[in-house]
Amino acid sequence: MNAEHREEHAGESGDGNGSGGELRVLQRRLADFAAARHWQPYHTPKNLVAALSVEASELVEIFQWLTPEESAQVMDRPGTAERVEDEVADVLAYLLQFCEVLGIDAAAALAAKIERNERRFPVPDRDTPDSPDRHSPE
Repeated sequence: MNAEHREEHAGESGDGNGSGGELRVLQRRLADFAAARHWQPYHTPKNLVAALSVEASELVEIFQWLTPEESAQVMDRPGTAERVEDEVADVLAYLLQFCEVLGIDAAAALAAKIERNERRFPVPDRDTPDSPDRHSPE
């Protein structure tokens, strides 16, 4: 994250009182880990988003041929649960590294997106018949 962006967003959702602060600590640890190994030249947005896609695909692979019922029980199987957790960690690690190099506050971006979706998809009135399920194309 560049210094200008870091100063501009100082204190945003990262005051240590919530997950934003925790995410920022993890993001910093990942950046320090990469810096100690001189990996920064390889941690370009393009490379990181490609790695994120690969890791997300590895998570999908675990569920690919499971039935909906089997997929709901995946965390009950210790070996599979560990694989799922490892892939989730890999996805999150690459996402946080991607955010680091672009200067994105992941927690603030998510909070803003949730607020937009709450306005975009209001809770239906109790007196109104249920509308068909609508999922955002995003």
